[in-house]
Amino acid sequence: MIRVQLPYHLRNLASVGREVTLEVDPPVTQRSILDALEKAYPMLSGTIRDHVTKKRRPFVRFFACKMDLSDESPDAPVPDQVATGVELYVVIGAIAGG
Repeated sequence: MIRVQLPYHLRNLASVGREVTLEVDPPVTQRSILDALEKAYPMLSGTIRDHVTKKRRPFVRFFACKMDLSDESPDAPVPDQVATGVELYVVIGAIAGG
């Protein structure tokens, strides 16, 4: 089971708690985690990734094992600790100001 932590606004949209668990078949990649997340919670489709291109939205970041995975290939395997459910895959809504 993969453990995913969502930011407040996405938790409210999906009507879930801070953390959700997902069943993801190996190999576990960012793409497979986000595909499973959108399948389990269709209301999140388009909020984290663009509907058409499936690219990460500009103000969304991904972290795991104290590493920023936002600019990594979506098809690269996530760290083993995430794939085994020991560590969280964290989705963060970035903040910008000016």
